[in-house]
Amino acid sequence: MKKVHQVLTAISQLIKTIETDYPELYQFLDENPVTIPSEKHPDLDKDTLEGYLADLNSLLKHHIENHSKAK
Repeated sequence: MKKVHQVLTAISQLIKTIETDYPELYQFLDENPVTIPSEKHPDLDKDTLEGYLADLNSLLKHHIENHSKAK
């Protein structure tokens, strides 16, 4: 299992890749439910962050599979 710092680093790197290489996808990152907490003080533990990283990876993979073919 990764440490929280490693997960945060991976998230930051992936977001930077999306921002740089897939700007059309970057606008959808604010719509991810993990970025809109329903609690006043949400607990963002390692499992939550790993889930967010997995969601980002899935979003990018889906985008590449469905939009790169059109080019």
